[in-house]
Amino acid sequence: MNTMTIKKTLFSIFSCMLISCMTIHAQEAKTLLDKVSTKVKSYNNIHIEFNYTLNNIREDVKQDTRGNITLKEENYVLNMLGVTRIFDGKNIYTIVPEDEEVTISSYNKDENKGISPSKMLTFYEQGYNYNMGALKKVNGRRIQYIKLSPKNSNAEIKDILLGIDMQSNQVYQLIQTDASGTSYTITVNSFKTNQSISQNLFVFDEEKYKNDGYYINKLD
Repeated sequence: MNTMTIKKTLFSIFSCMLISCMTIHAQEAKTLLDKVSTKVKSYNNIHIEFNYTLNNIREDVKQDTRGNITLKEENYVLNMLGVTRIFDGKNIYTIVPEDEEVTISSYNKDENKGISPSKMLTFYEQGYNYNMGALKKVNGRRIQYIKLSPKNSNAEIKDILLGIDMQSNQVYQLIQTDASGTSYTITVNSFKTNQSISQNLFVFDEEKYKNDGYYINKLD
């Protein structure tokens, strides 16, 4: 066997080993994500307190804020940056107290390709390739990171790191990086489930806001 043949054989073996290793890591990542998804879907509702960080090194922009979200199936109430957003399964209501304005728009899943608040814990189920990342110890907890890459090469999202708490099988952190290099990080501070919530939590009372002097802006 000549030198060139040996090199080709070794390269072929190495390639097979690499592909096999990547496949195993992808399977491990899928198994872990399936556990998280199953657990999320078992809850009647979820309330999350979180930190949100936007970081753009190129433009020297960094923004930190806190927020909270209550989720029940597709419905949610999101509070962040002094704005409340309600989704009742059909319409999105964006309430801005500072401007005394409410914007109402119908939801179209074909037009909303990003990670919506409704899907922040299960968005990875479609449209992504994934692989195991680093295992880190954060505040005494073992956080396993999984790297997700969009299958669509034209997607605005470059990649996502999803940190999973290995003890609770719950999402601890989401780090999204777009094509421009801007990163968006959501870190969970509190994760509560099956809370006692009002039946009207996801119901928008238009008359109440009209009576309070809000301008109602209907986009559709």
